[in-house]
Amino acid sequence: MKKILTIVLALIMVFALVACGGDKGGDTIKDREPAGNTGDSNAGTNDTDPAKVPDPPSEPAAGGFELALITDVGTIDDKSFNQGAWEGLKQYADENGKTIKYYQPIDEGTNYYLDAIKQAVDGGAVIIVTPGYLFEEPIFIAQDRHPDVNFILLDGSPHNEDYSEFKTASNTVGVTYAEEQSGFLAGYAAVKDGYRSLGFMGGMAVPAVVRFGYGFVVGVDYAAAELGLNPGDVSVRYHYTDVFWPTPEAQTMAASWYSDGVEVIFACGGGMGNSVMAAAEAAGAKVIGVDIDQATESDTVITSAMKELSVSVYDCVKEYYDGAFRGGQDIIFRAENNGVGLPMETSRFKTFNQNDYVAIYVKLAANSIDIFKDISDGVTAANIPVSIVTVTVI
Repeated sequence: MKKILTIVLALIMVFALVACGGDKGGDTIKDREPAGNTGDSNAGTNDTDPAKVPDPPSEPAAGGFELALITDVGTIDDKSFNQGAWEGLKQYADENGKTIKYYQPIDEGTNYYLDAIKQAVDGGAVIIVTPGYLFEEPIFIAQDRHPDVNFILLDGSPHNEDYSEFKTASNTVGVTYAEEQSGFLAGYAAVKDGYRSLGFMGGMAVPAVVRFGYGFVVGVDYAAAELGLNPGDVSVRYHYTDVFWPTPEAQTMAASWYSDGVEVIFACGGGMGNSVMAAAEAAGAKVIGVDIDQATESDTVITSAMKELSVSVYDCVKEYYDGAFRGGQDIIFRAENNGVGLPMETSRFKTFNQNDYVAIYVKLAANSIDIFKDISDGVTAANIPVSIVTVTVI
């Protein structure tokens, strides 16, 4: 994929690649409670006052494991964010002889994540990668506690508990992605491949999922216009499940959609996608995966709306060792810097091909397509500015 996208950028000749794994296993921190924890901790509602979780600044230990990753609620083989980030980190470590280790917190919550970060620092980490927006608040605290350690925060920007202060310190890079472009590519390709009745099932309506969904709808509409279809010829059912894990309810809804004629569902909700895949397998229908290439998860997956997690991690780590670490900055990985895409090598399209993909990708990389992506001015999924596709919010 990286070689393909590099060729794309060479074609448009106006962009340069923007840089943004040996491990023997990972640690699960189960031998002690996080420092200062006063009870059960849940993301977004935990006790996160630094004064209540005392942890003096420390320097990384000599030797040990130089590169570290802290998992969120999943594991490094979760077929999603943790795995994609781990693959990029491990690739760099393998190619450059760096030691590497992952650490798995015992539970969700800022205190647990800070405890895992402290263990990685004590274990010798020079660079710590944290995948997912759940780490925004922990990194806000950790970047000051551990000024001699460098942090790569994926899918977010560091902020305090009540969002009143945002700060990306000089030892931190915040990485976000143009999910709207990735979603656009998936919707565009599906319609170009002949699908006319589509669905979007997102997890929680957090900004990244919203951008995926809105981009998907715009991509569907853009392709329909190119094909000369009439208003109403293409439809999208749109729903947020409010969870990022498999549930009977999600599987039942997906099964109902397929029974009603929906041909393919964009399952944009982490583990929730497994519920959609199960429904698709039973119905002989199709699924679009998310975040990483999910083709191996089910034969029903025709493609995946990818964030190039491994690429962005690899490139950011490389920048550090090249003396070009962009500490203090928040970087957006987009089409123009290989940040998003479809895995064409493993996609199961009927007619949409590599030439079609390159042609639309060039347009995205040149920023010549306007993709509505955010909730603003009262715009919701039901009234995204489109001309052909009919969107039904459920």
